[in-house]
Amino acid sequence: MVASNQITPGMILSISGKLYRVESSVKVTVPKGTPFIKTKLKDLATNQVVEKNFKIGQTVSDVPLTERHLEYLYLEGKNYLFLDIRNLDKILIPIAVIGSKVNYLKEGVDIKASFYGDTVFSVELPQFLELMVSNVENEKGKGANPGSRIAILETGASVQVPPFIDVGDIIKVDTKTDEYIQRV
Repeated sequence: MVASNQITPGMILSISGKLYRVESSVKVTVPKGTPFIKTKLKDLATNQVVEKNFKIGQTVSDVPLTERHLEYLYLEGKNYLFLDIRNLDKILIPIAVIGSKVNYLKEGVDIKASFYGDTVFSVELPQFLELMVSNVENEKGKGANPGSRIAILETGASVQVPPFIDVGDIIKVDTKTDEYIQRV
């Protein structure tokens, strides 16, 4: 339990049986009235952002999430199968939790997963991955950046690359910004 004036972005709160990540927290003072804490909270189950106000000093239940390192194995039905590197448990993670990060998943990629109990709430890819180019756009000079073209990577991700990149090249990609870094 923490006091409302100790709420900071990134904390996980439990409110009415639901888990929320604090996106922002601001103390609001009004000329006639009592000050309060205004927060934006992201529902970890639905990804909806809601605003909630707390009285100063009101106690709120914070939830510690545990992080575990997992290795991607393969798609199994509508879930992704991972292996817990520490204890060799197999863990299924739903497509909704993976989201657009699926564009960078390939066998053997290590991720960090945030757990509450046995439930995975979020996954984090390594910032940089080395992936093979499986296809490139043939027309050079079109698009937002003349002199570059679009490469389709082995995982299905599309990245803008310089014109000298060809099929079969291994490139380093920033998974946070979807940008080409260098040829390996």
